[in-house]
Amino acid sequence: MAEPENNFQKPAASERPVILAASFGTRCTEAREKTIGAVEAAIARSYPACEVRRAFTSQTVIGIIARQDGEKIDDVTEALERLAACGVRELTVQPVQFISGFEYEGVIAAIKPYGKKFDSIKCGKPLLSSPEDYRDLTAALGAEAKGFDDGNTAMVFMGHGTEHPANAAYARLNNELHAAGLSRFVVGAVKAGPGLDEVIASVKALRLKRVLLSPLMIVAGHHANNNMAGSGSGSWKSVLEAEDFDVAVNLRGLGELPGIQAMFVRHVREAQTYG
Repeated sequence: MAEPENNFQKPAASERPVILAASFGTRCTEAREKTIGAVEAAIARSYPACEVRRAFTSQTVIGIIARQDGEKIDDVTEALERLAACGVRELTVQPVQFISGFEYEGVIAAIKPYGKKFDSIKCGKPLLSSPEDYRDLTAALGAEAKGFDDGNTAMVFMGHGTEHPANAAYARLNNELHAAGLSRFVVGAVKAGPGLDEVIASVKALRLKRVLLSPLMIVAGHHANNNMAGSGSGSWKSVLEAEDFDVAVNLRGLGELPGIQAMFVRHVREAQTYG
């Protein structure tokens, strides 16, 4: 069974096509391998003829991992430079990101100068990019909630959010969930709307007193552990408890879910030639 290559100083075998999984990254070692690592492993199992490589888009995360773990992880440009230099000819870049926001645009910008350095370079889409993606994500969230759902609980999913227009995906997902009959599911975001006030209003409208908080993020890292589930007065858990809700927490990142891994595998298959 092929697994992702994590020795980033070792040149890739130039005769093998390479799939570069480009994630934001996380400083949390355990969460990193449960989520990003699991997505990479699913891709490697599905494409055994390819070598799967890792790159992170966050320089902050890359720096923290280097200091904390002594591990060097390439950013996207470094990974592309390394792969081109050692003679890789066929490359697919798969963003392991939730929506087509600023991070995704950064991956596309990094690829641009390398279009002619490979015989073939393709790029996949992030998780939510098509009507099929919304249907698949709705199914995956529904399956995840089954283990927690007693029929009297509001299922609240907290995403990151962004000022990018792609943030509209959160409201659309909320509508897709309700259209699929998941009327007790509520989607919100930390950095943009729908915000916590809107989430609370939606939960109150359901006339339910129990809430399950789950991350709507590839990795259940800093935001999930602090902004969502933390003990501080501003966390979603604390604010909801102050509103007299009984709050439970699920800290499984999306990358842990088989349905999400399958979506990224499909996106690799559907990757289109860049340029």
